[in-house]
Amino acid sequence: MLRLTAFVLLALMTIGHAVAGPKAAGKFDYYVLALSWSPSWCALQGDGQGASQCDARRNLGFTLHGLWPQHERGWPSFCPTTERPPDGQMARAMADIMGSDRLAWHQWDKHGRCSGLSAEAYFAVSREAYGRIRRPEVFRKLLKPLKIPATAVEAAFLEVNPNLSNTMLSVTCKRGHFQEVRICLTKELEPRECGADVRRDCSQRVVFPPVR
Repeated sequence: MLRLTAFVLLALMTIGHAVAGPKAAGKFDYYVLALSWSPSWCALQGDGQGASQCDARRNLGFTLHGLWPQHERGWPSFCPTTERPPDGQMARAMADIMGSDRLAWHQWDKHGRCSGLSAEAYFAVSREAYGRIRRPEVFRKLLKPLKIPATAVEAAFLEVNPNLSNTMLSVTCKRGHFQEVRICLTKELEPRECGADVRRDCSQRVVFPPVR
């Protein structure tokens, strides 16, 4: 019985490591750039919150969910750091590509701390990474919601980003909606292959709502 208990505890510790990983700031292997489709987030969550991100006048499509430090297996979060958190002005300056200052601050708190960078440098790197990836314009031309294979979104990104391959990105979905594209980048922001825990794709047909 004791041996069985020890085995279970060891298995749980291994699973925890795969999910969370070490939490030393600056100790990671690569970045994951997460690009969310704002109309999907608004349909699933933001409309109910009255989020300013969902105001049709903002005309948001693919927004920066975050730039996440990643291990080859697992990822760190909420790392201890001596860097100061971003002030309000710094967070608000990211709202044009992230949708809100609240999300910008949360991304720094959960992921930016683990980059080993200052908040200002982390936001600068995040903006640069966002700018390096072309977002397919075809999705901004939709007039009504479509139901398409999630893999069609991946194919569209590969078409406009010839330096990417299908092992360097994945797509996710949530409650029947397309959610986001996740692209793996080196610390120098060059495309690279994703670890196995990032490559898990959504392959079902999903609702893709239009920009409002």
